[in-house]
Amino acid sequence: MPDQADRLSLATLFEQWSGISCTDILALGAQGSSRRYYRMLGGENNSISAIGSVGDDLRENRAFFALCRHLHAKGIRVPELYAVAPDQRCYLQQDLGDLTLYGFLHEKQRQGGGFDAQMLLLYKQALADLTAIQQAGADFDFSLSYPRPDFDRQSILWDLNYFKYHFLKLAHVPFDEQLLEDDFLRLADLLLQADTHFLLYRDFNPRNIMVFGPQLFYIDFQGARRGAAQYDVASILYSAKSNLPEAIRHELLEHYLRVRGIRGEARRQWLSQFWSYLLLRILQTLGAYGYRGLFERKDYFLQSIPLALHNLRSLADDHPDLFLTLPHIKQIVLSLSDLRLQPSASVNVSVNVGAQSPQPSPLTVFVQSFSYKQGLPADPSGNGGGFIFDCRALPNPGRYPEYKAYTGKDRPVIEFLQHEPPVDHFLQHVKMLVAQSVDKYVERRFSSLQVSFGCTGGQHRSVFCAEQLAQWLRTTYPNIHVALRHREQERGVRP
Repeated sequence: MPDQADRLSLATLFEQWSGISCTDILALGAQGSSRRYYRMLGGENNSISAIGSVGDDLRENRAFFALCRHLHAKGIRVPELYAVAPDQRCYLQQDLGDLTLYGFLHEKQRQGGGFDAQMLLLYKQALADLTAIQQAGADFDFSLSYPRPDFDRQSILWDLNYFKYHFLKLAHVPFDEQLLEDDFLRLADLLLQADTHFLLYRDFNPRNIMVFGPQLFYIDFQGARRGAAQYDVASILYSAKSNLPEAIRHELLEHYLRVRGIRGEARRQWLSQFWSYLLLRILQTLGAYGYRGLFERKDYFLQSIPLALHNLRSLADDHPDLFLTLPHIKQIVLSLSDLRLQPSASVNVSVNVGAQSPQPSPLTVFVQSFSYKQGLPADPSGNGGGFIFDCRALPNPGRYPEYKAYTGKDRPVIEFLQHEPPVDHFLQHVKMLVAQSVDKYVERRFSSLQVSFGCTGGQHRSVFCAEQLAQWLRTTYPNIHVALRHREQERGVRP
């Protein structure tokens, strides 16, 4: 639940801004950030909303305020900054909903639609908007940027050392410290040959692009500073979890170059520098995935590591000239081909970046929710095995009137359960047990495994847990089939 001090400060700011009382504060997730975000609601039928933010780093907050006002004045679609508290820790901004470009793409992929013509248009729009964002920095006061005015040699070396200390060391990958530092300095020299007079967004990825009505809006740019344009293009095209088809990446890259009007020798030089920035971006993201995943043990970031390593190996294979002056980095890339990470009992991430996509397994994992009042679930496979997890010891949103009309697939219930530590603890143990069976079942070529979650009514806790496990299985084991059902909802039983 929201911290009470945050709640009070944001509610006061909301009332000052809107002239009405805040009736509800819903905590929002922020997987890769120390900032706290809340949806603030008020008015009749909660008709007035804002996103309340709390950040303890005042320099970072001030950079965001300055950038937000500057970009908004330039006509860039960023959230409107509604109000800032006197202490500058808390602020309100425009509520742009919950649908990100990544979420939109992921849903299409989940439904089997993949990267279709609609997605292509959205990505082309994002790249066209990026050119405007990059040019918008021409008259911005970069002395307000955080943590530095420029993405300069110091910033580059910070990113490279992030990769060294938070990925290589945490993953126990051997390397020669001096040889790696020598390569880092040579790579920095290559990168700084590019034109660095653009506004570098810093984290221009599909999770920071909101699909709001017919338009795209852009968030989380507080780290923007002056730098090279290639960095942001690499960020969106090679975002690991988006996993865009290579042909689409090339089409989008050509689209960006056409919008910018980069042709001839300038195009050749720009692309040569682009692959260097792509290498830096992949190494930086691996550092972030290592810190958030291997150290903080957050599953989402662990699941991104194999895809990022695949991008890294593909870059080495497709652009060998890039690595001619970076021999130790190339040696490390080759050594990562068979990396196997086991950072915690509940997560097992295997990587084989030199191989093709994993061969399909005959295993189907049947995941379902049910109500104990309606009896235990049947086993259609006839094997008589699998797991039944009892969710009735978990905090129950169904006991509160405001959640009774919802299920574990609806945002209010999801947010309630995501902010209850016992639920996360429970799911970590579930994943540990299920992963052990899945690994062995795949190895032995078994065809089915059943995992069921039961609660009192089969609507809230069991549904949420089944959804969470199914999503985790699909990401962690892309070579198996996952079938998900909610028994009571199929039967028409409602909250």
